[in-house]
Amino acid sequence: MDPSSKADKSRRHPLQRLDSPSKGFSGAIHVLGLISFYNSFKFLVDNPSIMNESFGWHLQYLTMLGISISTACFAFGLLADITNSHTFFVAKNYCALIAAPIEIVISILYWGLRAIDETLVIPPGLLKPPILADLGFHLFPAIVLTIDNLFLSPPWPTQPINPRASLLSLLTSTTIAFLYWFWIELCYSHNGFYPYPIFAVLTTSQRTALFVASGAIMWVIGAALRRAYRGLNGEERLQAIEKKLV
Repeated sequence: MDPSSKADKSRRHPLQRLDSPSKGFSGAIHVLGLISFYNSFKFLVDNPSIMNESFGWHLQYLTMLGISISTACFAFGLLADITNSHTFFVAKNYCALIAAPIEIVISILYWGLRAIDETLVIPPGLLKPPILADLGFHLFPAIVLTIDNLFLSPPWPTQPINPRASLLSLLTSTTIAFLYWFWIELCYSHNGFYPYPIFAVLTTSQRTALFVASGAIMWVIGAALRRAYRGLNGEERLQAIEKKLV
C-alpha cells in the first residue's frame, strides 16, 4: 500500500462512517450541494424583486444567509475532496457546526410557519417560488448538510472532542440568533420593511422570544445531531480513540 494513502486513512477518525475527504461519495455530495446552492442564488437573480434593490439584498433572509454559510462549507469540503487537504477538511467541519443546525432550523421554521399561514413568511406581492426551487431553498440544504454531518465528518472538528462542545454550541446558537436580529433591524431602518412579514406582526418582546426560541432550537438540534451521530457511528472512550489514531 502507498505510504501516503496509509497515512491518510490513519488520519480518519475511527467513528467516521464514510471516506471523506474523497473523490467518491463525499465529492459527489459536495458537488450536488454546490449545484443546488448555485441554483438558489441564480433563481433570485433571474427573478428580481424589491429585495434585489433593497439594503441587504436577499441576505436579509435567514434562508440565504444559511445557504451562503452552506456554500462556504461545501466549497471547503470539495476542495478537501480534490486536494485531500486536512486543512480544508477541518475548515469544512467547523463551518458545518453552524451550517447543519441552522439549515435544519430554517426548514422547521419555514415549513412550520407556512403550514400555519404562508403570508407569515412570504410577503404579499412577491413571487412564490415553484416547488422545486422552494425545496432547494428550504429543505435540500438541510438534507445534504445532515448527510455530511452524520456520515462524512468526525464527531467534532478537533480530536478529541472538545469537552465543552455543548456549551460552545449554546453560545454560538444564541450569538447567531441575536446577530441576525440586529441585522434585520438594521435592514429595516434602511428599507422600512422586514424580510419576513411575521416580524412586522410581532411586538418587540414577542420578537425577542422568537429569537431566543430560535437560538434554543438551534442548540437542541446541534445536540440531537451529536446524539444521532453516536447512535449511528458508535461512541468510544477517549483512550481507545487516541490509541487508534497513533
